[in-house]
Amino acid sequence: MFELRPYQAEAKQAILAAWDEGYRKTLLVLPTGCGKTVVFSSVTENQVNKGHRVLIMAHRGELLDQAADKLKEASGLDSVLEKAESTSLGSFLPVTVGSVQSLAQEKRLARFPNNYFQDIIVDEAHHCLSDSYKRVLDHFPNANILGVTATPDRGDMKNLGEFFDSKAYEYSMTEAIREGYLCPIKAQMIPLELDIADVGISSGDFSAGEIGHALEPYLHQIASEMANYCRGRKTVVFLPLIATSQKFCAMLNDAGLRAAEVNGNSDDRSEVLADFEAGKYDVLCNSMLLTEGWDCPSVNCIVVLRPTKIRSLYQQMVGRGMRLSPGKTELLLLDFLWMTERHDLCRPSALISKDEAIAKKIDERMVEDADGFDLIEAEEQAERDILAERESALAKQLAEMRGKKRKLVDPLQYALSIAAEDLTNYVPTFAWEMAPPSEKQIAFLERRGIFADSVRNAGLASLLIDRLQRRQQMGLATPKQIRCLERYGFRQVGTWAFEDASSLISRLADNSWRVPYGMTPALYRP
Repeated sequence: MFELRPYQAEAKQAILAAWDEGYRKTLLVLPTGCGKTVVFSSVTENQVNKGHRVLIMAHRGELLDQAADKLKEASGLDSVLEKAESTSLGSFLPVTVGSVQSLAQEKRLARFPNNYFQDIIVDEAHHCLSDSYKRVLDHFPNANILGVTATPDRGDMKNLGEFFDSKAYEYSMTEAIREGYLCPIKAQMIPLELDIADVGISSGDFSAGEIGHALEPYLHQIASEMANYCRGRKTVVFLPLIATSQKFCAMLNDAGLRAAEVNGNSDDRSEVLADFEAGKYDVLCNSMLLTEGWDCPSVNCIVVLRPTKIRSLYQQMVGRGMRLSPGKTELLLLDFLWMTERHDLCRPSALISKDEAIAKKIDERMVEDADGFDLIEAEEQAERDILAERESALAKQLAEMRGKKRKLVDPLQYALSIAAEDLTNYVPTFAWEMAPPSEKQIAFLERRGIFADSVRNAGLASLLIDRLQRRQQMGLATPKQIRCLERYGFRQVGTWAFEDASSLISRLADNSWRVPYGMTPALYRP
């Protein structure tokens, strides 16, 4: 049995609460490597204890086996397989692990009563948008549905918002790294220009065939560079095509690295993976086979030679190297100078920031910093730089907000003061988020010192309320403290501790509400 990590326990409770509140179709957003299977196994155990039947759906045999094994390991629950000749109908076991390809067959699906499953869990939630998944999910109209996904970008969320009612819980990669649950990332730019300007788009992403062709002229040079950067590391390389993967593997061996290749047709796949894990090989090449359902925590270098527009796919690839392992201090993520007119190509910055301006700052630093850098430190510096730029650009507007004779803080001022990019850039996704704030939300915000007239929708109100409650638990400055001190010219008071803000307010009060001599508010830090 697993003891849930704090964020996993929070996620479980949030999922159950969402279902209890009537959000039948809800999302869990967890980065690769943070134990999503552990969370949904614990949720499954909870529902089984209520007498429910639970269906866990996946689209590949390996993922079905992994889900069944992890469920048994995490909760002690056995499950029955719904795939090919195996069926759960008539089984006394309450948990079914099912192949969507089998379940979506019309005659097979019709054998299940509409109320057969009370809860359905979908690993990789974006699959819910496909016809086969929709057919199965629509067959059980009253079942609670949990979709699990890695960090989606705004486009992904917009699409997911068409099916799901809510996002129960999100835990970011940045939080996971800071809290010690994922390995820090060192981003390193290899100064090699790879021209993919003429690569077309297929099914919403760069065409794998065209990428394979575009990479051909550069493979020898990439292999040579990797021999310098990857020696002594355990490296996984993602490539667009099996043929490209096999060719590149041979080049790496010629360059002096011990490389192996696996693909969906490999008869010796299990043996090669075991040998790689045991240290027989330095590099493992694959054509997108290892994005799901394979773990090797000792991997400490990732090379993505399959450029993508899809943030969740990029995170899945990099996530193969982010698990913790004894003696492992960082993941080296190698990137290249991808030459393309498109601005939606995922780069290392996409792992930790959804803010385009912050991501651009990080991308610029990658080109300039030849020695590589810690991605979290780069994000923190980029956030500070962008915050300063935004405050400068909004100086007049913020000055008007601070100068207004009211006791409440404008949400924009609050978001900038606490350096909350998710509040600054908030865009509603689900239908309920787009509705106006409720009277209860408005009353809560105003009690906490937020000028609620500027909060345009229920989604932003909910996010603000959650942030206010979390900040109170963390002992950080309140909106009223921010309002008071920023009127005197102090900056980013939202990043201060409650006690520091309270102490300075007391000093001002003792000084007849004048700034103490020699203190420069704009430069002051507690």
